[in-house]
Amino acid sequence: MGWFKRPNTAGGYATVVMGVVLALIGLALTLGGMRLLMLGGSLYYFIAGIGLLASGILLIGQRALGAWLYLFVVLATIAWALWEVGLNGWALVPRVVAPLVLLVPVMLTLLSTKQEGAGRTVAIGIGGAAVIGIALFVTAGLSSDGLPNGVVPDSPSFAVRDPATESTGADWPVWGGTNSAQRFSPITQITPENVRNLKVAWTYRTGDNQKAFGAETTPIKIGDSLYLCSALNRIISLDARTGKEKWSYDPGVTADYVPYTAGCRGVTYFAKPGAVAGEQCAARIIEGTLDMRLIAVDATTGRPCTDFGNNGQVDFKPTLWEGAFIPGSASITSPPVIVQGVVVTGHQVLDGQRRWAPSGAIHGVDAVTGELRFVWDMMSPETTKEPANGIHYTLGTPNSWTVAAGDEALGLVFLPMGNSGADYYSSLRRPAEDAYSTSLVALDVQTGKPRWHFQTVHNDVWDYDLGTQPTLFDMPTANGVVPAILLSSKHGEIYVLDRRTGQSLHPVEARAAPQGGVEPDQRAKTQPFSTFATLRKPDMTERDMWGMSPLDQLYCRIQFRAADYRGIYTPPTADRHWIEYPGYNGGSDWGGLAIDPVKGVIVANYNDTPNYNRLIPRAKADAAGLFPIGDPRRKGGSAEGPGPQEGVPYAVDVNAGWRVPLTGILCKQPPYGWIRAMDLRTGKTIWDRPFGSAERNGPFGIPSMLPITIGTPNNGGSVITASGLIFIAATTDDFLRAIDIRTGKELWKVHLPAGGQANPMIYEAGGKAYLVIMAGGHHFMETPQGDYFIAYALPD
Repeated sequence: MGWFKRPNTAGGYATVVMGVVLALIGLALTLGGMRLLMLGGSLYYFIAGIGLLASGILLIGQRALGAWLYLFVVLATIAWALWEVGLNGWALVPRVVAPLVLLVPVMLTLLSTKQEGAGRTVAIGIGGAAVIGIALFVTAGLSSDGLPNGVVPDSPSFAVRDPATESTGADWPVWGGTNSAQRFSPITQITPENVRNLKVAWTYRTGDNQKAFGAETTPIKIGDSLYLCSALNRIISLDARTGKEKWSYDPGVTADYVPYTAGCRGVTYFAKPGAVAGEQCAARIIEGTLDMRLIAVDATTGRPCTDFGNNGQVDFKPTLWEGAFIPGSASITSPPVIVQGVVVTGHQVLDGQRRWAPSGAIHGVDAVTGELRFVWDMMSPETTKEPANGIHYTLGTPNSWTVAAGDEALGLVFLPMGNSGADYYSSLRRPAEDAYSTSLVALDVQTGKPRWHFQTVHNDVWDYDLGTQPTLFDMPTANGVVPAILLSSKHGEIYVLDRRTGQSLHPVEARAAPQGGVEPDQRAKTQPFSTFATLRKPDMTERDMWGMSPLDQLYCRIQFRAADYRGIYTPPTADRHWIEYPGYNGGSDWGGLAIDPVKGVIVANYNDTPNYNRLIPRAKADAAGLFPIGDPRRKGGSAEGPGPQEGVPYAVDVNAGWRVPLTGILCKQPPYGWIRAMDLRTGKTIWDRPFGSAERNGPFGIPSMLPITIGTPNNGGSVITASGLIFIAATTDDFLRAIDIRTGKELWKVHLPAGGQANPMIYEAGGKAYLVIMAGGHHFMETPQGDYFIAYALPD
């Protein structure tokens, strides 16, 4: 081959190797670019692939022209990138960083070719400029969120109040602060000026620490005691000042009852009316367990309350399922709500397993005796008591797995509802299921019947179940004070309703939704969109695909073009993938919103990530061993992976982490997580910032250690103080942060020993303010597991 000469120096061999690398990359870009073109995508990759292939061949032949051709491709790439995405730093990463990195060794090959004199100087200069350009790009372009951000005004448009107890005071008596779930504390000891001085005051470990636990506990505080639960439902009391254990009670829950999504989120406190001094269980802690029991123990001693149910417990398992109960198929993961002396609890039903899953029936029991006061079985509305022997409540009905809110004066519990069994197929659902699925239901605690309901998604097949605890506030208007309720959703919509009637206080628009999919006659023609506020970003385009290099981005672009995507509510398909955006972990999840009732501000942390899903026909699912938990034919014991959806024609493969296979980088460009402040009166955004850094995230699962705000996925909520601070963990970089509510700027952060996928809480004890967070981690969020409760306080 006349064009190829055997190298006779180390530099010559390096040039050949560089040529081979460029040729292989060029070949991949050419073939992939041709596939993308056939799908109607960008022309760039095909053209760039040909250029790199030619450049590589020339360098293999040790021709200087190969390096100059590569430089031309890089310059053209930069021009194309700026045309396509402008100065968006994160969007430019896969387009220009890798080509610039390669430019350095490519230009250095000129030192071993026949390039002489000024040419070498130019080559070295270009290589050095590329290095400097990359450094400037990383330190400047990526660290800016590029968003116009306002400031919370000193004089709010209006102030609201907490209808439950007005304030938490020095305590934190309920999971959300009060039954209104505003997650606001009047404590002002920790301020924006001194928050940087926070230090660890004490640490407590529960001993329950396994990979699958995913504990998300928020303690409550009454008087001088904290009350909390471990991942396996041990109820624990700690001294609020020292963190020393006072007592613990183990209800004997075994690890096989742990669902794959969460452990215990918290417990509930109840003071018995008219109790006399020294009476056993005058004050009690009530907990729902992973094996479907309610447990009541004395708040002072931790001993079971013998007057509650059967020696301190009520077991719901016998009425939820037919035959032997399958551990993990249903579990109480969230603390119950107590209104007018009635303990109301829903429960989680394991997603994706069976169409005829355990019943989602809602229970209300007497807080003193444990006697069943009501059950709400939506398919059997006249059933208010426990069924006869061997009879169960209606299988497969929507459940309420997250934390509810309560209104003592109205006698209502507000239940965020999920979906029926088999989330991604709807043809077998009954009218009552269609009515209450993905709805907020106001349940009357005296009758056990719905007073009203408000549906956020019609005929939901996207697993957009309501995961967020709603927030209550009293809203002043020109016509007087309106008792309102604030509701956020996984698909990003935020609604404000009159909590007496369920009527929206802002217009809700019915907008056309995409049609088709495997059940075209089932898809709603329109879906409800809030005009108050939404956390949703604009629909994705091919340009939003990401990665660490053009090859990564090309892979994701091909997947995007090959899938069915027509915006939000794209119907499920079986002949190809479909994109669900926001994904089922998008928008706002169980951590909930927080509001500052003095400033009139909503604080929402949320996710901006898609799912890449596919329905699997039943025959293929059976051949692959996709059977539900408890079925001996199932391959593997974990409930993770594709959902078998037994009882409907399709299993489902839900890809919540749509990634590039080699590097593990998500296909959608960052940011993936945000935190936003909104005006409570108008819903308008005040500031909106990417949330979470790249320090403990990176390609190949290796932490990058770069202190760059990338905006990571997040789960867990915030707490606001009257001094103007937002405390929140939630992100996958394992930091607990303090944020200035006025500007959204980070004022303090501390690294946690495990993931902080839990809501923090704040209280005072002995005149000192304490901030407490559980660092329990979460395997779904891929954060380190732990069993730590950590308190932070200012130095004495």
